[in-house]
Amino acid sequence: MRALGIDPGTRVTGWGVVESAGPLLRHLASGTVVLGGTTGLPERLARLHAECVQLIDTWAPSVVVLERAFVARNVQSAFRIGEVRGAVLAAIAAAGVAVEEYAPASVKLAAVGHGTADKDAVGRGVTLRLGLARRPSADAADALALALCHLQDAPLRVALRPHDRGMVGGARERGGVVGGARERGGVVGGARERGAW
Repeated sequence: MRALGIDPGTRVTGWGVVESAGPLLRHLASGTVVLGGTTGLPERLARLHAECVQLIDTWAPSVVVLERAFVARNVQSAFRIGEVRGAVLAAIAAAGVAVEEYAPASVKLAAVGHGTADKDAVGRGVTLRLGLARRPSADAADALALALCHLQDAPLRVALRPHDRGMVGGARERGGVVGGARERGGVVGGARERGAW
């Protein structure tokens, strides 16, 4: 699976492509789209849209991963980020590629191991996890962290996705919960029986 992470920004947008083959993760490319501030917002959005279309065309990802939108204290900043995200989402939709979104804490957890990491820690974590020779820019590191988050989460999502028989692996026939947890004390893996609850 190949994931393209995009971290939209009004001046700089980070991007990163990571590929998984089983448990192995491989960095393919990363960088930034610098939009600058000398042109108007409509021109910057058009350029970002075109750059995203080109990235998707070049790297042919299975999925594009974005950070879930959140409400900032600065309303103007929230509006601008929403406009930038709109340009990115339009490019993804035009290309017909799947899109996934993750909360910032989930992305930090995947990159570093805790959901309150700062940008420096995310950069170090991404560099180590992907075996990079040098640390990418903060915006590119954030985008790579998005791709890592999805690739780490994707196998579980696939396993839990209901299939045509209703639930994964016939779980419905084994008590209605994946792995027949109800039969083992109501918790996946029988944790209640082992004293974990």
